[in-house]
Amino acid sequence: MEVIEKSAEGLDRRFLVKVPAEELDQKLVAKLEEVKGRVHLKGFRKGKAPVSFLKKMYGKGMMSEIIQEIVTETSTKAFTDRDLQPATSPHPHFHSKIEDVIDGKADLEYDVHAEILPSFEPMDVAGLKLTRPVAEIPETDLEEALDNIAKQQTSYKARGKTAKAKDKDLLVIDYVGKIDGEEFAGGKGEAQEIVLGSDTFIPGFEDQLVGAKTGDDVEVKVTFPEGYGSKDLAGKDAVFDVKVVEVKAPEDVEIDDELAKKLGLESLDDLKSRIKERIEEDYKRLSRGHLKRALLDKLDEGHEFELPKGMVDAEFEQIWRQVENSERDEEDKDKTDEELKEEYRKIAERRVRLGLVLAEIGKRADVQVPSSELQQAIQAQAMRESQMLMMQGQEISPQEVLQFYQQNPQAIQQIRAPLFEEKVVDYIIERSEVTDKTVTKDQLMEEPEGEDAFA
Repeated sequence: MEVIEKSAEGLDRRFLVKVPAEELDQKLVAKLEEVKGRVHLKGFRKGKAPVSFLKKMYGKGMMSEIIQEIVTETSTKAFTDRDLQPATSPHPHFHSKIEDVIDGKADLEYDVHAEILPSFEPMDVAGLKLTRPVAEIPETDLEEALDNIAKQQTSYKARGKTAKAKDKDLLVIDYVGKIDGEEFAGGKGEAQEIVLGSDTFIPGFEDQLVGAKTGDDVEVKVTFPEGYGSKDLAGKDAVFDVKVVEVKAPEDVEIDDELAKKLGLESLDDLKSRIKERIEEDYKRLSRGHLKRALLDKLDEGHEFELPKGMVDAEFEQIWRQVENSERDEEDKDKTDEELKEEYRKIAERRVRLGLVLAEIGKRADVQVPSSELQQAIQAQAMRESQMLMMQGQEISPQEVLQFYQQNPQAIQQIRAPLFEEKVVDYIIERSEVTDKTVTKDQLMEEPEGEDAFA
C-alpha cells in the first residue's frame, strides 16, 4: 500500500492511495483462511473446503468488505500519520473501476480529500483585562416578584348570574371557532378557563368578553396574527361562538406568612429570602453573559488564521435555516438576502474561529468535563426530549431517549461541547484580571448573553 500527498493548498489536502491487486488478494486469502473452519459446504467436511473454492463462492462479497475497510482506515491514517486533523470527513474519489478491483483485474487507486484544522498559537490569556458589569437589586424587583407569586395563588369566587364580567375576572367558556363558516382543527374547546386581560388568547378575543354574563352566547370576531404558530391560520379572520359557562371574580391574596406556608415555606421572611436568592442568581447569570461576551470579543480580535471552508459553510447553513424559518427583525426587514447572507457568514466565521480557539486553549490546559456532569446533562436532555415527543403524541420514555444517546457518540458530543466551552471560559476567567463595574439594571439587561455571545 502506498499513500502519496498530491496537493497541499492552504487547509486543503489531497492524498493518492494505491493498493496493488496482489496485496488485496493476499488480504482476501487471509480472511478466507480465518473463516473456512466455520464454513459448512455441501461435499466438503467442515473446514476442508479449499480456499480457491471459497474464493469463487464468497470472494466478491469479502473483497467488497476489504475495500471498504481499507478506504475507511486509510482515509483517516493518511492524515494522522502526518499529524494532521481533518476538519471535515475525508472523501474518497476512486480512479479504479470498483468492479475490476473486486474481480482482481485492477489495482485499487483513489484520492482522499479533506480540509484540515488550522495550526495556530493561541494568545496568552493570563492577565487578560476584562470588565464585569454588576447591578444592585432594586427593592421593586422583590416587590414585583412577591406580587406575581400572589397573583399565581389567586383564587376565584363565582359572581352572581346577572353580574357582568370585568377585567381580571376568570371565565369558564365553551367555544367553537370557524373560518369562512367552517370549523378548523384546534378551534374547539370545552370548560376552558380564561382570565380577562391576561392576553393568553388571540388578540382581541378577551376584550369582547368583557361585560358578558353567565349563560350568555357571545360571537367573538378576531384575526389571527401574521406570525401565528400555525401557518394555515396565520393572518386569517375567524369567528368564535362562545358560551359563557361561569363568571368568577378574583379574591385578593394577602402577602403574609400564610401565603408563604401555602408554598411550603416557614414564613414571609423565608419566602423573601428565597426570592432574593433567585434574583441574585439571575443577576449573576446576566453579569457572566456580559463578561463572556467581552472575553470572546477579545479572543476573536486576538486571532487571525485561515478557517476550514467546510466548517464555515456548515455553520452558515445552520444559521440561515433559522433565519428563513423565523420572522425578520425590524432592522433586517429592508435588507436583501445577499446583504443578510454576508452578515450571517461573518457570524459563522466568528463562531468557527472562536470554537477552534476555545478548543485549542482547552486542549493545552487539559480542561475536562467530569463524567458525572456529562451524564447529568444527558439525562436532563433525554427528559426534555421525551416530554416534547409525548406532547407531540409519541409515547417515548426518557429511558429510550437515554439509550439513543448512549449508543450515539456524536449525539453525546453535541451535549458535551457547550459544557466544555463553559469550562474553558471559566479557566480563562480565573486567569484574567476581572474588574467589576456597577451599572443599572437596565444596562445589565441590554446586551445579549450566554449562547448569543458567539454572534
